[in-house]
Amino acid sequence: MKTIADAAFNALSAKTVQEKIDHTFRGSKAWFDGELASEFNQQAPDRPGRPAKPELLAPKDMPKRRNAGSDAARIAMLHAIAHIELNAIDLAWDIVIRFGEQMPKEFINDWVKVADDEARHFEMLDARLKEMDSFYGALPAHDGLWQSAENTAHDIMARLAIVPLVLEARGLDVTPSLIKKFQSAGDQKSVDALEIIYEEEIEHVRAGQRWFNFLCENQGLNPQEKYQHLVITYFAGNVKPPFNKAARDTAGFDESFYLPLAKKG
Repeated sequence: MKTIADAAFNALSAKTVQEKIDHTFRGSKAWFDGELASEFNQQAPDRPGRPAKPELLAPKDMPKRRNAGSDAARIAMLHAIAHIELNAIDLAWDIVIRFGEQMPKEFINDWVKVADDEARHFEMLDARLKEMDSFYGALPAHDGLWQSAENTAHDIMARLAIVPLVLEARGLDVTPSLIKKFQSAGDQKSVDALEIIYEEEIEHVRAGQRWFNFLCENQGLNPQEKYQHLVITYFAGNVKPPFNKAARDTAGFDESFYLPLAKKG
């Protein structure tokens, strides 16, 4: 591992969860310790390595989640979030290896840190699942998140618009109500993990907004109009309320970007 592209490729290609986590922490530390060259001698793999489990289903085939009052329901919710976090590790490394060469070093810094954050988030959730006599891979999961990466693999602005500024922003909208469900069930350990994840995801949305605006400014584009065009073009779902305006505002993500899309939806 001599370059940042080596680090990204190693993490993306890892086929077991533990290897992916280990490569992420090792690559992140080496980058911030100044041990890796800002060179792009590797190309992104077509698909990231994945463990044999969980079974991946189409989103429409996923079992319906139940009320959070039961242990089984809370395990299902934590498993689903852990799967999102594992995908988020790959999404962060993918944006580094795919687009980092054309961007300032600060862009690489931001997304390497995101990868490191997502790996810690996964570890917290997996540890909680094990405390509840389950584990990541025990339940099926869907592959919809990586579809978004494939759809935007050719366009950095589309990637920023869809991944941090639609998918991660949606996480800011739904996590507070999820935390309340776990609080109502008396599951403080899960609440503690989810609160850490929530606060750090605000910074991930902030990074997406900062670099999207940076690219728009460099190209003389209206950021709101460009964002709305890209979401309509590349996002198959709807951008729908309720929105967590306070968290989105904290991330620098103004409602002038997303409200017009919600009205159209």
